[in-house]
Amino acid sequence: MSDIQDNGDGFSGLLEKLKERAEPAENIAVIGRAYEIAKAAHAGQKRLSGQPYISHPIAVADILAGLGMDMPSIASALLHDTVEDTAVTIETINAEFGSEVAELVDGVTKLGKVPLTTKEEQQAENIRKMLLAMSQDIRVIIIKLADRLHNMRTLSYKPPQRRRDIALETLEIYAPIAHRLGIRSIKVELEDLAISFLDPVAYHEIEARLSEQSSSRNEFLNEIKEQISRRIKAEVAGAHIDGRIKSVHGIYRKMYMQNKTFDEIYDIYAVRIIVDSVIDCYNCLGVIHDMFRPLPGRFKDYISTPKPNMYQSLHTTVIGSAGIPFEVQIRTWEMHRTAEYGIAAHWKYKLGLTNFRMNDRLAWIRQLIDSQKDAENPEDIVLTIKTDLVPDEVFVFTPKGDVINLPMGSTVIDFAYAIHSAVGNRMQGAKVDGRIVPIDYKVKTGEIVDIITSSNPNKGPSRDWLKIVHTSEARSKIRSWYKKERREENIAEGKAEVEREFRRNFIRLNDDALQEFLKSIAERQHFNSVDDFYAAIGYGGITLSRHMPKIKDDYNRLLKSSADKNINIVPEKKRSKSSEGVVVEGIDNCLMKFSRCCNPLPGDEIIGFITRGHGVSIHKRDCTNVPKDIESAPEPDRWLSAYWDKNVRDEFKSTLLITCFNRVGMLADISTQFANMRVMIHDINLRQNKDGRCALAMTITVNSIEHLKSVMAKIEKVNGVLSVERTGM
Repeated sequence: MSDIQDNGDGFSGLLEKLKERAEPAENIAVIGRAYEIAKAAHAGQKRLSGQPYISHPIAVADILAGLGMDMPSIASALLHDTVEDTAVTIETINAEFGSEVAELVDGVTKLGKVPLTTKEEQQAENIRKMLLAMSQDIRVIIIKLADRLHNMRTLSYKPPQRRRDIALETLEIYAPIAHRLGIRSIKVELEDLAISFLDPVAYHEIEARLSEQSSSRNEFLNEIKEQISRRIKAEVAGAHIDGRIKSVHGIYRKMYMQNKTFDEIYDIYAVRIIVDSVIDCYNCLGVIHDMFRPLPGRFKDYISTPKPNMYQSLHTTVIGSAGIPFEVQIRTWEMHRTAEYGIAAHWKYKLGLTNFRMNDRLAWIRQLIDSQKDAENPEDIVLTIKTDLVPDEVFVFTPKGDVINLPMGSTVIDFAYAIHSAVGNRMQGAKVDGRIVPIDYKVKTGEIVDIITSSNPNKGPSRDWLKIVHTSEARSKIRSWYKKERREENIAEGKAEVEREFRRNFIRLNDDALQEFLKSIAERQHFNSVDDFYAAIGYGGITLSRHMPKIKDDYNRLLKSSADKNINIVPEKKRSKSSEGVVVEGIDNCLMKFSRCCNPLPGDEIIGFITRGHGVSIHKRDCTNVPKDIESAPEPDRWLSAYWDKNVRDEFKSTLLITCFNRVGMLADISTQFANMRVMIHDINLRQNKDGRCALAMTITVNSIEHLKSVMAKIEKVNGVLSVERTGM
């Protein structure tokens, strides 16, 4: 290996790190051979920074060496871009290094083939690939995390928008995965780097606050560590004590997401005590609480209740003699290794996890994959990463004392499904700490939740629960129940939704054409029949609104093709015309009335609303009672497209608010003007103001918006009239 020269690309530093950890000579030889092949393959290639490309795979390998990863992982890191970017093939790597390295390189290469920051579907597909790769060999994603970390360190060379896209994806996808794998060092650095690009002003502000007080902070930490060290080491032999200041992202989350000031963050300082045994942990906790005053509600026992990523530690926040709060973390050396390196501790410290492909620590990956089988919506898997893998978690107890871990924001329904599918499906209520709560109640750490179930074996979940639950596990189980137990109901629900969406998007076909059109849509979605397509919509496996843009494109092409062939596939419009001359799409023989809140007139843009027991109410489109966005409004199906009939010549009532001076003869002059225009006055309300003005509300008859504007213009010319406005009175 002495003949290998790295020419300043960092390989000699990697070799030194490997030698320091006593890596066997045969392993170093394999890594050296991987370096030579990668260097030759990437010869002449440059990064955006101008550095030789080989510096990137070496940096990734160096990160993995720091985590203590094994030889195949480090060799694969050196080779991870060769298959995608050079002439080197997987077959060549397999022949040179064996199947283990080849499979790792192939796994990492496949992850890189989907663009990561363009469309949600592409991102979702990439996450699916990551989860599958993780379930087969967790080292693939650890290599990918190291690759992302080095790319984040050099992200400043990318264009600004590209920087923000990659930083956002890192914060939402890669940092949570690093957290769930327990690799704290990578998680913290990814989060800090992401925030520095997403919100540079806030990042530098926090950095400046930390920097300007760095000397006093270090002095405070050293003083606290000295105090604790004197007491602890007298009680517990071999205790190791160190201190840290919270990461920039950790402070950012609390300042900008929890709306706290810098001074309100209690755990900016932390002291860590590492001991040899669990008994020593609790002994140290007693000493700390004897030395300092603990803050109520700030003690967490993650030793008896580990986090899902196997993190274990005692956390307590106390107040020092200077009145400054700080956090104390107490753990054993084994817990510390797991806390810092997570799943990578298997390779770094040889903890005896003999099967890294699928063991208990990685069961959550299979659960995530299983939860996505019934979910067609690609956004679901992205949402899963953002919710199920977030660092914020709650620990809730069953009445028997079992601990259920859930993401922050989970409801009692999520809790029920976390216990068992049968418990969730038959749930009809819940008690929290002995009192009945609504089903959308969000559980909190330390609460005892008792799920009330129905004795009826046919009891099932409500469809509305899909809008309430927070976890992908609960959502998947609800969909699965509907898929298996309520096929006929699903078909009816799906068919009704298709009709609503088609009506809302003005898709109208005669019966034969409609069946053919629906059949083509079902086939494209890989369903055997239209009923299967309806059923998938009914149980939530398909979100129809996501597919409507493509369906509308297909509909427009079908219309054009039919027109070219002189075939009429569009049925006659159902029109409902009232005595007021309004046409409502899709409804025949319907009672109609004009809403008094806006009094629409011919020429106004209008919309219909189905009222209960009173037919269709017609509103102006800009009426305050009409939602701006119909799609997101409550009960959007009750809003209907409506317009004025071309030949309408009927009369309509409208109310004018006339502001004028209060003089003798004013009302007579205005009435005379209406009489000259042959406009009928139905009602007059007069209100006098203290400033010598009065307001006249007059309800009149007109036949169109143009007629009304003409009337208003002439009334404005009456001597003493200040303004004329149309009102909905």
